[in-house]
This record gives sequence, structure tokens and C-alpha cells, in this order.
Amino acid sequence: MALLGVRDLSKIYRLGSPLFGTTWRATGAADGRNEVRAVDGVSFDIEPGETLGLVGESGSGKSTLGRLILRLTEATAGSVRFDGQDVLGAGASAMRRLRRQMQIIFQDPYSSLDPRMRIAEILSEPFIIHGEKDSGGAGEKDSGGAERSGMRMRTAELMRAVGLEESALGRYPHEFSGGQRQRIGIARALALRPKLIVCDEPVSALDVSVGAQIVNLLARLQREFGLTYLFISHSMPVVRYLATRIAVMHRGKIVELGDTEQITTRPANAYTRGLVEATPEIAGLNSR
Repeated sequence: MALLGVRDLSKIYRLGSPLFGTTWRATGAADGRNEVRAVDGVSFDIEPGETLGLVGESGSGKSTLGRLILRLTEATAGSVRFDGQDVLGAGASAMRRLRRQMQIIFQDPYSSLDPRMRIAEILSEPFIIHGEKDSGGAGEKDSGGAERSGMRMRTAELMRAVGLEESALGRYPHEFSGGQRQRIGIARALALRPKLIVCDEPVSALDVSVGAQIVNLLARLQREFGLTYLFISHSMPVVRYLATRIAVMHRGKIVELGDTEQITTRPANAYTRGLVEATPEIAGLNSR
């Protein structure tokens, strides 16, 4: 059974004033109507342990689709099932449980971390929100010292998993480089041991060499933790490296979906061929 099943998922934005009609027609509105179909009837499955690469140009609807799946944005129509459960119809308590298993790595490592919080607080936050403040059974819940010790152990483990030093837990985000901040964002996404991580263009804000390091890290973490990824990117070489299958998105629709080799060597769609031909190779990616 698929871990994630998306069927006819759509997001339509409607504008209240005709003043903006020309602008929105240029970016996807149909028949001159005052609306834009950011995601338009998208369907696909993701199997446990695989990576589905979602690739397309800026404005194609990729990030909106990722947010719809996680219900960070509410869908206009369609369905999302995760591990057999209805995501879009879930109530507050059910959605809270689902969020433990579905996490996101954001595009911008500079704005996705609260500058007022130390790294230890950022990594502890998922445990606190989901009621895991204790050490996971190793300490007494009524002992503040045991609780702090258990939390320190868990956050230190997360830092080591993403290649950062435990000693950095007391620092603030501004004291780190962009690549290091993205590693912290990845550590935060890993905290609750999710089954699915939506990677929303996680290397687009980084330079090429640092981005390659982050992609290699994601590949290693997938092997170590048995993760499933929806990996969103505009870079075909990055997607080709990580993905089991590739979905190509254009103007809110998936225009081609298939195995990575077929999509990158024998694309059937003209838009896909353009993406393959236009994107240069990226140095620094490890052999998988």
C-alpha cells in the first residue's frame, strides 16, 4: 500500500477585484476568469522508502502542492491519504497525530529558524509540542534534571545526525552559515522520527557546493532512518540523483510522471525535455 496517495488535488485562488485579472491570466487563470489554478487536479502515489522528485520551474505550483499535502494550505478539492488515513478530512486531534509522521524542510534556511531561539530550543520544540518533554522513558517525569538531561541527549543526537557539534546547541541561528542552518532545519524535521518528509527546495538558497553536501546528507539520512521523501526542486540533476521516480509539474499540472531513468533520458513531454536540456550537471554529489 502506498504511504501517500494524492487524488485530483486542486488549489484555486480567486481574486475579489477584476483589477488584477490581466496579471493572473498571465500566470495561469483560465478563460479570462479572475482566478488562478495553482494546483490543478494532481494525482500520484509515493511508496514507503522511496523518493518522488517533483520538478518544475518557479511558479509551477510545486511548493503549493507540498503545503497542500501537509495541510499548511487548505485544498480547494481532492483528497490526500497518508498511511491509510484521510488527511484533508482529519479533525484537530487526528491532524496533530498525523503531523508527527509528516514533516517539512523549508526552502529558506535564514527565515525558517526563529532568530530569538537557541538551537537547543529549536530542536526541543517538536518534542514539547507533541508532549515528549521527558527523556523517553529513561528518567523520572517529575524530575526537572532528568527531563533536561533527556532533552539534551535527544537534541545532541539530532545534531550529530546532521553533522554538527553538540557544543553548538547553545548558539543562535545568526551564528551559523546557510548550509549549517539548513542542517539544523533538517534536524528539526527528523526530531519526531517521521515517515514522510516534504523537502521544499532545500538547496535552492545555497551555493552549489554547499547544496551538494546537503543533498548527500539527505541521501544518507534516508538510508539510515528509512525515510520517504517528496523532494521538490527546479534542478533536474539534483532530482535525478535523489529520486526513484520523477513528476514534472507545469502550470499546476503534472505533465509527466515516471521512473527517473526514463524521465531524464527518454522524456515524452516537450516541457520535460526542455528542463533536462537546460539544467547543467552538479559536481560534488556522491555515488549512490
